[in-house]
Amino acid sequence: MVKPAQAEVKWMRGRVNPQVSMLAFIDIESRIPLDHPLRTIKYIADESLAELSPVFDAMYVDDGRPSIPPERLLKASLLMSLYSIRSERAFCEQLEYHLLYRWFLGMDLVEPVFDRSTFSKNRERLLQHQVAQQFFDAVVRQADRRGLLSNEHFTVDGTLIEAAASLKSFKPNSEPPSDEPPDDPGNPTVNFHGQRRSNTTHQSTTDPEARLAKKGRHKEAHLAYAGHAPMEHRNGLLVDFQVNQATGNAEREIVPDLIDQARERGFRPRTLAGDKGYDTRQCVADLRTRNVTPHVAQNTTGRRSALDQRTTRHAGYAISQRKRKRVEEIFGWIKTVGGFRRTRFIGLALTRLAGYLVATAYNLVRMARLVARPMAA
Repeated sequence: MVKPAQAEVKWMRGRVNPQVSMLAFIDIESRIPLDHPLRTIKYIADESLAELSPVFDAMYVDDGRPSIPPERLLKASLLMSLYSIRSERAFCEQLEYHLLYRWFLGMDLVEPVFDRSTFSKNRERLLQHQVAQQFFDAVVRQADRRGLLSNEHFTVDGTLIEAAASLKSFKPNSEPPSDEPPDDPGNPTVNFHGQRRSNTTHQSTTDPEARLAKKGRHKEAHLAYAGHAPMEHRNGLLVDFQVNQATGNAEREIVPDLIDQARERGFRPRTLAGDKGYDTRQCVADLRTRNVTPHVAQNTTGRRSALDQRTTRHAGYAISQRKRKRVEEIFGWIKTVGGFRRTRFIGLALTRLAGYLVATAYNLVRMARLVARPMAA
């Protein structure tokens, strides 16, 4: 049977209208899809920031010229991590025309964009009141209210955050400043081959708090800070993110503080997993002193492990060894998407503030995936 030929469809060429509309009414809320994940992130972030309203009131005087709302600056920092924006200057440029960013910050289409210097002018105020850490804790409490956290089983791991300083700035402490001008002011020639350099004899002239460190044997050493990520086991959310100076024992030395601070936040840690670097007698003893079972991987390379079958024979130990690997996903997101592979700031305090904001962005992304449906603001 021969099918009848389909009628030919004719199209008229579309034309661009050169006449720009003189007046338009646009509802930004209607332009954002209802299932957009940023809706859930915005809802949870706004709830967390509402808890910090008394803190924000204490940061500013009662009279004077109104400033940029601190909630807007914190949410702008979240957007920079969520969308891998390299700098505050680039963010302010995109905010001029990006509809989604304006909606997230609660700005209309005619409201002028704040200057990039607003971030640096308010950063000291945020440091003084520990706002970044309090914002992170508020988001963690939101996750706890939704039943997304494990209160008993955790993993800890560390990573290196490259400092905003070059190896050329790592000079001997006793070396007097040279009066000779460099051959290239922007990129001077420095020959340090054959020299023995260490943190005890050398210091960076750009960032004195940065330390020369490397993650393992046969790895490249660079000036860096150490980041520590305690992760809960139920959904792989961060319960803290601390940054301190990179030393050889920094990962193990901070474990007791992480346990004590977790208890101050209301957690009841029973087990703590970790890689082979935490399998030392001192670290295991510190955990057991605090009634926490060490579920760290055994290090038997040319030595005897600090754990025996009294710990490793239980099924919970095998579960912790499987769960602990998820912390690498956190580091991967923070460094690639969040842009925190290398800090943009000088000094430990500012790097720590940036670390809490990036960690908050990660938790919000993870929570948006775990919540059943997107939330309207």
